[in-house]
Amino acid sequence: MPADTLTAPALILPRDGGGTVDLSAVGGPYVLFFYPKDDTPGCTKESIAFTGLLPEFDAAGVKVFGCSRDTVAKHDKFIAKHDLGMPLLSDEDGALTEHFDVWVEKQMYGKTYMGIERSTFLIDADGNVAREWRKVKVPGHAEEVLEAAKAL
Repeated sequence: MPADTLTAPALILPRDGGGTVDLSAVGGPYVLFFYPKDDTPGCTKESIAFTGLLPEFDAAGVKVFGCSRDTVAKHDKFIAKHDLGMPLLSDEDGALTEHFDVWVEKQMYGKTYMGIERSTFLIDADGNVAREWRKVKVPGHAEEVLEAAKAL
């Protein structure tokens, strides 16, 4: 494996509903999509798009996880409000977002702040990143990820 190959870390993260997800024990390929904040317009559209395609991801044997630095309680409300179907991981301490280098400096209205850059990673069954998308634009993104997942 080349030295620059990005791999998924062996982290256990809290998820909606009070459980945890051990990324080293997912047991097959998976999609990990990072989004800035629960219940904001783009994040809601992206999460709904992935939810709508879950049967096709399941058929391809690929699990889907969303992740932000929001709390589990916020994730629970987000899921309930929009009937989302995939687990949402809470990365409050930033270990996962920093591992994937998606915690970046952003600018809005002349102010600089730190936040999550909307990004998605397709992780193969060995824990290696098979494909990555950074600075994601939401329209058509979930469909593009599904096609890549089917090609694994």
